Amino acid sequence: MKDHFRRFFEPQSVAVIGASSTPHKPGNDVIKNILANGYAGNIHLVNPKGGEIFGIHVYRSIQDLPEGIDLAIIILPAKANPGAVRECADRGIKAAVLAAGGFSEVDAEGEALQEELIKAIKETGIRCIGPNTSGHSSMPHCFTSSFFPLGKIPRGPISYIAQTGNFATHTMRHIATEENFGVARVVGLGNKLDLDECDILEYYSTDTETKAIFVYVESFKNPKRFLEIARDVTRIKPVILLKGGSTREGAKAAIAHTASMASDDKIVDAALRQAGVVRIYEYSHLILAAKVLALRPLPKGNRVSFLAPSGAQLVCLTDLCRRDLKLEVPQVEEETRRRLQEISPSFIRMRNPVDIWPAASVIGVMKAYREGLEAILKDPNIDAVVPILMLTDETGVPPLDFLIELCKKYSDKPILVTFSGEKEHREAAKAFLEPRGVPTFPLIEEPFKVLSILAECRRAMDRPE
Repeated sequence: MKDHFRRFFEPQSVAVIGASSTPHKPGNDVIKNILANGYAGNIHLVNPKGGEIFGIHVYRSIQDLPEGIDLAIIILPAKANPGAVRECADRGIKAAVLAAGGFSEVDAEGEALQEELIKAIKETGIRCIGPNTSGHSSMPHCFTSSFFPLGKIPRGPISYIAQTGNFATHTMRHIATEENFGVARVVGLGNKLDLDECDILEYYSTDTETKAIFVYVESFKNPKRFLEIARDVTRIKPVILLKGGSTREGAKAAIAHTASMASDDKIVDAALRQAGVVRIYEYSHLILAAKVLALRPLPKGNRVSFLAPSGAQLVCLTDLCRRDLKLEVPQVEEETRRRLQEISPSFIRMRNPVDIWPAASVIGVMKAYREGLEAILKDPNIDAVVPILMLTDETGVPPLDFLIELCKKYSDKPILVTFSGEKEHREAAKAFLEPRGVPTFPLIEEPFKVLSILAECRRAMDRPE
């Protein structure tokens, strides 16, 4: 591991420059986040007032800090950043997170200030994330530099690279409270005056804690290098990317956000595809696809089956798979079809996709779904299955343990669960299943969209040399 990566992702000691005793100020929330996540290293605080914050001694200046600190989190106004970088370097600090906005993304004065900051970074050799970043997180090391009130961040196998501050802030809050999966690393790139998406992708490529990589960018600082790194890593780990600014209006918004100039989208699309990067177009898929990759394996292919309590759902979802998502809905083997027929009334002819409600009305909801789902999972023509559960008081809410058991028994085939019916039962099912490793989705189209993304990841990983 390069030494600067260790300082960012495994710091033994950190300094918060701009620490505050005032609740809800960034310089206060960042300390609370560090403490909430159980960081075991040394914490040093700097504020001209001195004193103590959360029982931690506060130094009055950067010059008063002890030497040998790994990382500085600088939460000061933009105009103070160049001087703070130089002072940190003078104290032997070789890595810094620069939180302040107000640089080239704002106006001409900000551009001039950014040039001054670039000069300070180059002259001192200090490695920096930002500016205009809300920080980064490294959960295997129980550490975050985010100044957004996060509390405890869940640990897991997913890592993010984001040219937006919200992944270290309210998106992480959403993941922690709603989606039941965790992260390994999260980096908000900001204006990327020093470290950029290439550097972080290179680190993630060999990071044993990172199982899958999700990227949001508005521009590429070094497109050629990014693609070279991606060509190698996409053979061993999925890399899924959302690029902002793909339309004329989006490009204008990107300039206002991080002063990023978007490239020609058709060229970007072709280059990413050749490098094995799977491109997505919906922000929510940065979360929903991550949830599946955190909990379940990649499917071996794009052949899906689904069990639905509605003929209309069977028809519409088959159209969606074939028309929009590059998913196959293949015929199942005759042995599978016979087993489905055995559990169903004689008046219906069973096939893929599976109309499960006639069987449920005869043998019971739980038995119908369990037996039907297992028959499909055994079939060699199927790579992934989506059971659509109807949950209401009147039709019954079956015990859902069988889904957990089948996920364990057929661990090479993802099972993605979605619902129709009553809200309270859907929410209860999600709360029961996801902590036990079964991903769920409130909208019936979403698991199919996610499976399409994951099937593309599989194609990219298995592509010829």
